[in-house]
Amino acid sequence: MNESIWKKTTDFNTVDKNLNEIKNNKKVDICIIGAGITGITCAYELSNLGYSIKVVEKSQICSGTTGNTTGKITSQHDAFYDYLINSFDIDTAKKYLEANEQAIEQIEERIKKEKIDCDFKRLNSYIYTTKKEEIPILEKEYDALEKMDFKCEYLKKLDLPFNIEGAICFNNQAQFNPVKYIKGLVNKLLENNVEIYENTKATNIEKNEDDYIVTTEKGKIQAKYVIIASHYPFLKFKGLYSAKMYQSMSYLIAVETKKELPNGMYISISNPNISIRTAEYEGKQILLIGGGDHKTAKATTYEESYGRLEKFAKKYYPDAKILKKWDAEDCISLDKLPYIGQASTFLPNVYVATGYKKWGMTFSNVATNIIVDSIRGIENPYSDIFSSLRLQPVKNYEEVKNILVDSSKGLLIDKIKEADILNYDLKCDTGKIIEIDGQNIGVYKSAEGQIYAIKPICTHLGCLLNWNQIDKTWDCPCHGSRFDYLGKNISDPAFEDLERIEIDRDKEV
Repeated sequence: MNESIWKKTTDFNTVDKNLNEIKNNKKVDICIIGAGITGITCAYELSNLGYSIKVVEKSQICSGTTGNTTGKITSQHDAFYDYLINSFDIDTAKKYLEANEQAIEQIEERIKKEKIDCDFKRLNSYIYTTKKEEIPILEKEYDALEKMDFKCEYLKKLDLPFNIEGAICFNNQAQFNPVKYIKGLVNKLLENNVEIYENTKATNIEKNEDDYIVTTEKGKIQAKYVIIASHYPFLKFKGLYSAKMYQSMSYLIAVETKKELPNGMYISISNPNISIRTAEYEGKQILLIGGGDHKTAKATTYEESYGRLEKFAKKYYPDAKILKKWDAEDCISLDKLPYIGQASTFLPNVYVATGYKKWGMTFSNVATNIIVDSIRGIENPYSDIFSSLRLQPVKNYEEVKNILVDSSKGLLIDKIKEADILNYDLKCDTGKIIEIDGQNIGVYKSAEGQIYAIKPICTHLGCLLNWNQIDKTWDCPCHGSRFDYLGKNISDPAFEDLERIEIDRDKEV
């Protein structure tokens, strides 16, 4: 898959690559699963308070959503506050806003304290529309913000190369390079003797008297507290997250142009939307254009994803040079609020943070505050609205339909002949689920004509996978797990690889 500019410009060579084996029975205060922005921020704050910590990451630091984000640090999460007031109440909307505004301040304070060079910049943030029929949506959002006594501006013109019908401005928001930011925090963690184990997949959490045993591929960790910051909680049934969330994809391109760049962060309220911000890359100011949101595993063409963004770039920046392109996946809860706090009523002292709805830069900080306060026995003012244990009627019926899909459990690969797969007429550089003797087989033929075959059943809860032609991956329509064409797991909640069918390379055409 493609690499983001954040990953391209940042490495973590300061991390000890010799941490190959976890010494069993070495007890620590806290085990953190996941080395994205949530896990690393929690580790930073807790280690500064004197807790002993181990962090395990199934891939590399910032290899997931954090390394593929837009890097916007804002409390303006689309046109959302009118929804919060109508679906919950004005107090919930105010708390949501306050928690995210506080996050912006705390991230800036952390950057200044640790002297982190991460291209942090204060900018205004805007939601806008170019369609007259969407003006009522903006007007309702502006009215909602006025009810909350939040100072913002309603505008009819923006610093963009096209006309708009209306916009709402949040002043003094921010943007940064999220991977450079995390590297700065990681350097501090190493000073605090926090051990970070990359390429270390956590596979289970078990209660052990007053502690927990976290089982990983490199050994076991005993800890009093466990924080699951792994994007999607990998525990199959505890907390029932697979029934409360789905995953969504979005796309980004980095563009170089000689035209004047806009001074701010922008996102349209149209669906599919367009997100715009500037960034520093190889000594130049460039433009990041994102959008194209859709549920993971939904059949999508290049024209509907990267192609749409490239067409937008060329229309308004004719000299645009596409430097990089990449995609990101994030979890979305049915009521659109994150799940933060105790992972399950059956797991005291085990915490979870997920469902950020693509606004993880601020919500990772909100989650850190809530979890750190809980571990210290302090009541957090925002824990109630984001509680991961909340049970309430779901009003967002359209989203419920997104996770009600059929499963294909128990499907076995039995006596499949290589010849049956090799003789199937499949174009090069394409993948497909084919049926042989009543059994589904996932097949990908590379550009060179090599055949790769897998059992196309998600190792999470047994859903039938779909082929993603853009990224050359097998994606789960149920809960968003993803696997590469070789069957290797690359995205939660599944953590086991797919079953492969070995093909004799000498027989390929």
